[in-house]
Amino acid sequence: MNYSYLPMASTPQARLKRDALSGPEGRHLPLHVLFVHTNAAEVERCLQELDKVHFTVSAEVVVTPEEFSARLGSHAYDLVVAEYPSLGWRETQSLELLDQSKRQIPLIFVGHILQRETVAEFITRGAYDCIEMGHIGHLPVAVHRALREKALCDERDRALNSLRHSEARYRALAVNLSYGICRCDLDGKFLEVNEAMVKMLGYASKEELLAVNLASGLIQDPGKRAQLLGQPDQQGSVEVDPLEIEWKRKDHTTLKVRLSGQEVLGEHGELDAYEVITEDVTKQRQLEDHLRQQATRDPLTGLANYRHLVEVLDMEIKRSARTGREFALLLFDLDGLKQINDRYGHLTGSHAICRVADGLSFCRDIDTAARYGGDEFAVVLPETGTEAANQVAQRICESIANDGVGPVLSVSVGVAVYPHDGERIEALLRKADVAMYAMKAKKRELRDAR
Repeated sequence: MNYSYLPMASTPQARLKRDALSGPEGRHLPLHVLFVHTNAAEVERCLQELDKVHFTVSAEVVVTPEEFSARLGSHAYDLVVAEYPSLGWRETQSLELLDQSKRQIPLIFVGHILQRETVAEFITRGAYDCIEMGHIGHLPVAVHRALREKALCDERDRALNSLRHSEARYRALAVNLSYGICRCDLDGKFLEVNEAMVKMLGYASKEELLAVNLASGLIQDPGKRAQLLGQPDQQGSVEVDPLEIEWKRKDHTTLKVRLSGQEVLGEHGELDAYEVITEDVTKQRQLEDHLRQQATRDPLTGLANYRHLVEVLDMEIKRSARTGREFALLLFDLDGLKQINDRYGHLTGSHAICRVADGLSFCRDIDTAARYGGDEFAVVLPETGTEAANQVAQRICESIANDGVGPVLSVSVGVAVYPHDGERIEALLRKADVAMYAMKAKKRELRDAR
């Protein structure tokens, strides 16, 4: 790999430029990364990991908040990688400056020691991920997910902007095969439809679709009609989200459509009809749901991952602040996983992790079970106090120990209850973590005493 250092304008800081390797075959599209970092060797390690999965990277390095703001204001980036902690920076200053720039760029923190409480706080404040340098091999996976989610958001924004049409745009789309176009009377009865809408809804002809009273409920509902037309709501807000609803095709399958419309005036300026553009977003929503599941699920166990756990805890704190009700956090650690791996092999060790996940599956629909780390798990119990939480913890421990599969498993557990044990995510995690490792230490003492 070749790197050239070019002087940055008006600053002694260097600009790091990475040349593409020979030939474009097997390479991804260029990835433009802004590093907020003081250690060139660690930047190099990050770039090496990205090279292993065939990214072609152009990277720039800044070390001060002033340089960071200047770069955000003058260049476009796909990703920001920020050192933590960084001399001369407040903890989340890079996030704050990124937010002020109005740039929608994923930011990943990297550091040598990242406490889980710190990671939880950073993700809550908007960081995409946090990775320790000791596990920097995870960086490409995080980058792939960040870019995929960003591309999805960008595509959605482009689609929303494309729906803000003038009347000329509506008429130009009338023969478009990608968008359904219809004209409705003031009661919502179809007056005219294009071929794209006929095919979209699975009808044999325009005449057959014109006979269907599909849009009347939409047009006759004042709230939906205002949203369709992009009109201000009752509070006067002009930021109106595009209308998405479900329509039934002729074969009764469900179609998710996004609608945007405008009023059609008659010769004397009176309201005469409505014109509506229809986009089938069924596959797009299915893809979003799939990506959302991937982004929030642990691939081995199918449980929520750490990032989703943080989001749930944040939501429960906000809910409890409104309702005044408690909620509980349980942390579990699988005892002796290393010994299981050494004695029975890693396949059995992975199966043991899945068995613990199965032991959490009896939870209520409102509960959230997550894989907290390699052999650690968490359960969030809404509207649950200390006594009930301890009962649930005991029941889970017994269920895992008596699942009838060998080798016999044991878990240690720690309980924290909001707000008694903390009013912030990091405080709850710390309390439960301390309690869990106290139980683990007690087990070791009992075992050593035998």
